[in-house]
Amino acid sequence: SVLALLILTAALASALALALLPRASVNRLCTAPNNKTGFLCDDRVTCVPASWVCDRASNCRDGEDEQEQLCGDLPHSLPGYLVFYCSNPRSWVYADQRCNGMNDCGDCSDETWSLAACPPCGQEWWSCSPVHHEFCSCIPRRLCRDGIQHCLGWSDEFLC
Repeated sequence: SVLALLILTAALASALALALLPRASVNRLCTAPNNKTGFLCDDRVTCVPASWVCDRASNCRDGEDEQEQLCGDLPHSLPGYLVFYCSNPRSWVYADQRCNGMNDCGDCSDETWSLAACPPCGQEWWSCSPVHHEFCSCIPRRLCRDGIQHCLGWSDEFLC
């Protein structure tokens, strides 16, 4: 009985030691709709856009996109692939907000800065110097020829 007790104690100690070992981090990088950076849920199927992580709404079935370990110290607690740091080191945006045509950083560094590495304006955008702070180097084509100046030089009204 002493031998059985020693074996049981050793087995429990081994199980406890294994439970306390740091677990390998799970790769959760995925491609969300519109080819944007995403976060892979535990079901290994659902990929939510980066900006939906830590937004106080569970998008994964088990809520892993809102866990304290992930959201406790934003942006430092987030995996690097979910974060884009603006030219102002204290400012950041979610990775899927980089190169989306909108001035999310407030200084256009998420759209025009070399580290953003954004492609030229796409088919649904018109390249110009916008007059509104909302856009950086392109405006949506839906704003062309609407009678309102969105580009310096009025190219959105006369050329677009």
